[in-house]
Amino acid sequence: MTPEYFEDWSRRAADWGAAYRRSLRDKPVRPKVEPGEIYRAIPAAPPEHGQAMEEIFAEFETIIEPGMTHWQHPRFFAYFPANAAPVSVVAEYLVTAMAAQCMLWQTSPAATELETRMMEWLRDAVGLPAEFTGVIQDSASSATLAAVLVMREQALDWQGNAQGLAGQSPLRVYASDQVHTSIDRAIWVSGIGADNLVRIPTGGALRGMDPVALDAAIRADKAAGRTPAGVIACIGGTSVGACDDLSEVIAVAHNHGLYVHVDAAWAGAAMICPEHRHFWTGVEQADSVVFNPHKWLGASFDCSAHLIRDPDILVKTLAIQPEYLKTHGKDGIINYSEWSIPLGRRFRALKLWFLLRFHGLEGLRTMIRNHVSWSRGLCEKLRATPGFEIVTEPMLSLFSFRVDGGDARNIALVNAINDDGRIYLTQTLVDGRSAIRFQAGQFDMTEADADTAFDVITEIARSLP
Repeated sequence: MTPEYFEDWSRRAADWGAAYRRSLRDKPVRPKVEPGEIYRAIPAAPPEHGQAMEEIFAEFETIIEPGMTHWQHPRFFAYFPANAAPVSVVAEYLVTAMAAQCMLWQTSPAATELETRMMEWLRDAVGLPAEFTGVIQDSASSATLAAVLVMREQALDWQGNAQGLAGQSPLRVYASDQVHTSIDRAIWVSGIGADNLVRIPTGGALRGMDPVALDAAIRADKAAGRTPAGVIACIGGTSVGACDDLSEVIAVAHNHGLYVHVDAAWAGAAMICPEHRHFWTGVEQADSVVFNPHKWLGASFDCSAHLIRDPDILVKTLAIQPEYLKTHGKDGIINYSEWSIPLGRRFRALKLWFLLRFHGLEGLRTMIRNHVSWSRGLCEKLRATPGFEIVTEPMLSLFSFRVDGGDARNIALVNAINDDGRIYLTQTLVDGRSAIRFQAGQFDMTEADADTAFDVITEIARSLP
């Protein structure tokens, strides 16, 4: 591809992206395709000779785009958001054009130093103390795995990487049943094993883990010859927004010398609003915290903020320094590949820099406050509608509801809503019964989109038998 051809197609791709964003409200949130339909439209073998960009792009528009779920759609109310604010998309284009490997300071000095500063900006924005430093991980899953590996190494007196787990007393990690499945995977991948993830009972309006039960479980494991390693606390659980009482949970854990990691993947972004910080009172005592700017702040995926009280123990757990990765003649530098599980690293800090400068913290606070307000407004409208029940009260912009008629009717309602295409919702289980989740968080959402959600939900519910 010549420079001129590259320039032309870069402009055409940018034009397509702008037109795509403008047209999203006119598209169904989920594609109306059948399994295998797109697969069958793609040739079984690659071409022997190169093809023209016009042909490739035409098939992108006719085969690929119509089969995409539109995560940037303003009426995407399922899961949690995976926002990509337009300014972040622009930054990502620059990152892709430079295509740098940012594993070491010397491989991209600006990327390393901007990442350091951006993590300081995020730390301060969410109200964490200055002793926290941070690294941008690809996802909360990787940050949690890194934290679990630190727990493992500390518990084994830093011998786990060398000796493995064979012959050791079982390591135990404690969490509630409201944590994300990424915690289960971290336990699997770390070699600790699913049987050693101890589920602590929950209670209260926010379904937080019982600190008395946590203390009892730790004591019971010690008495049985098992080795407690750490606690994973939850702020804004994926199902219905569960929150642990961090002050009490951390006090119990630290009394036993255990590392505490806080998973606030979704809800952590809302802590840029001081009025929401009561949800994680005590977080300043945690050993590490993760939240995802690629969820609610508008940084395009992937961009996970992993904030750590003592990075030395993270580096001690993860760093490998063969001769070819050493930076000679430089002192006091950070090589972020030593803070992460992958060696290769993208230039993720640039989109944060663009995003935070373009919108400012107050612009992002306004967006989050609107989402919380609009979600609560929808909750109250559904509460006042005959045939609807609010199952869990709003936690920030997330709540759950159900309609009369049992689990089958609620699942039928979710499926009918999603087949309709105007909005997108997901279901969950609350106390063993089906409920429907609603969360507001898409970057370009307006109050009218919340009104549309009410109209669609109630209209389709009335049409069900």
